[in-house]
Amino acid sequence: MNREKWLKGLKYTLAAVLAIIAADFWGLKYSATAGIITILSIQSTKKETLKVAGRRGTAFLCALLISAVCYKIFGFTIAAFAVYLFFFSCICLYFSWVEAIAMDSVLITHFLIEQNMGMELLCNEILIFVLGAGMGIMANLHLRKKGELFDRLAQQADRKMRDCLLLMKKQLEESADGGKTNQCLQQLNQELTALKECAYKNWNNSLFRTSVYETEYAEMRSRQAEVLQRIAASLDMLENLPDQAQMVAGLLAQIEQEYDRDNTVEKLLERLTIFYENMKEQPLPESREEFEARAVLFYVLKQVEEFLKIKRKFVLSMP
Repeated sequence: MNREKWLKGLKYTLAAVLAIIAADFWGLKYSATAGIITILSIQSTKKETLKVAGRRGTAFLCALLISAVCYKIFGFTIAAFAVYLFFFSCICLYFSWVEAIAMDSVLITHFLIEQNMGMELLCNEILIFVLGAGMGIMANLHLRKKGELFDRLAQQADRKMRDCLLLMKKQLEESADGGKTNQCLQQLNQELTALKECAYKNWNNSLFRTSVYETEYAEMRSRQAEVLQRIAASLDMLENLPDQAQMVAGLLAQIEQEYDRDNTVEKLLERLTIFYENMKEQPLPESREEFEARAVLFYVLKQVEEFLKIKRKFVLSMP
């Protein structure tokens, strides 16, 4: 395991132990349950931890009401607990509170063990829940946005995307095999997956900042990668390279050279428009093979246009 996982394990341990010590200090029964609730409350991000705590708190109130009715009607018996568990599970499944079923039901069993649901025991269970959930929230207060990590992952993904563009250019210039391009695209998808994971974790760890730049950037690059996948599939269909292939290769080379995070790609789109006009002035195909190859190139150009428009829309949408 890496250092981060060791530290996470240590965090779980310390938070749970502190919750148990605090419960013992306040004289609460079943203090160990506070430690278990703490562990179950700790999520990977701040926002997720708060959301889970809120859902489980609402579910706990429902559990108290249902169990009170069941214990009142059937007494403090296994049958009463079974009826409670059935209705509580159905409610949790309906509202997507599945993670609350086990944790809240453990607290409800304490009433069954004690054979009463008096105010003292009721307050005991509420305090155990609040203490455990609160300690879980506090354990994640140290989480911070990893801006440097996002920048590094973004640079890696951008570099890999440029590599893919160069490999596609080489296919059009030299009729090179598409195997390296497809391998490059697979690596790009892996790097984009890591980039999106980092972006969404950063967003969920920023309680008071609502900037969506990182998540939108990661999604934008993912959409561009999908376009590159379609271009690569089209290039694999080319059996012969017409003269126009060199022109398309030159366009891909310029895109790679001007590839930048803040580039609005306006000039590239203008060149693409001129490129379309030049294509119209080209002589008609002389054979079926040339016609099919130029049709593929035209489709590639439309995908390149989509690739650029995705970037322009992102840049113009960001403040």
